[in-house]
Amino acid sequence: MSASFTLTTPVVLLVFNRPETTARVFAAIRQARPPRLLIVADAARPGRADEAERCAEVRRIVAAVDWPCEVLRDYADVNLGCRRRVASGLDWVFDQVEQAIILEDDCLPDPSFFRFCQELLERYREDRQVGMISGDNFQFGRCFGGDSYYFSRYFHIWGWATWRDRWKDNYDVDLAKWPQAREQGLLAEILEARAERREWTKALESSWRGRIDTWDYQWVFANWVARRLCILPAANLVSNIGFGAMATHTKVAGELADIPSRAISFPLVHPAKTARNREADRASRHRSSRRSLWDALRDFLGGRG
Repeated sequence: MSASFTLTTPVVLLVFNRPETTARVFAAIRQARPPRLLIVADAARPGRADEAERCAEVRRIVAAVDWPCEVLRDYADVNLGCRRRVASGLDWVFDQVEQAIILEDDCLPDPSFFRFCQELLERYREDRQVGMISGDNFQFGRCFGGDSYYFSRYFHIWGWATWRDRWKDNYDVDLAKWPQAREQGLLAEILEARAERREWTKALESSWRGRIDTWDYQWVFANWVARRLCILPAANLVSNIGFGAMATHTKVAGELADIPSRAISFPLVHPAKTARNREADRASRHRSSRRSLWDALRDFLGGRG
């Protein structure tokens, strides 16, 4: 990250019960020195041995703010679960700020991630075709032209940024619009492959029925309903370090675990127009490696570890 760059965008940190990964992500945030830090924490689940102490240790780690910074905290007193905690936490975040860079406790960013997000938040603030900016590139070194990023129909959330109006527009953790969208064939407009449409139908149906404790399928759906695009960088800017037994969802390491991050070059080279890169999207694929549908979808999205 350039010595001349100053981070002015608020940063959000979503935490729970993993002191080890939280400490590493918090160290990266400390290096970036955001002027506002918003911390969202869930509480321990009843009957889980040692979880209360692990949650307390996480809160001690993120209390060590030693740079000039306004810190806002939304700490749950009882366990809300992934679905309700993240959704309600981000509702609270966007009651406080107009735009934000968002990291979970297992998403370790390269320093250039913060500048990348900040510059593109400013550039696309008024372009409602853009739903969010991601720090993730799962193309494994493959490039698509000389631009610094491309526009995709896929919304990866291992390190991302968005604006209040996009989040508040039609995000609904309960997916009330899904039955109508299902009947009207929304996924046929968004996804070209029949197998992919089947998988997403199952994922959204299960989330709507409350069978999956998640918040991120709802965010993807909100963007698809609005026909928005996601910005994905030409270089992977965030490494997910949270795969393993302590993870909420990504318990089995696959190809997306610990993908190395690297710096992106500045000044950014911008695409000529805001339009989906179909070649890049076709190259994206599920890498299930004998895991369940839900794990494959979550990895593909870049979901919560």
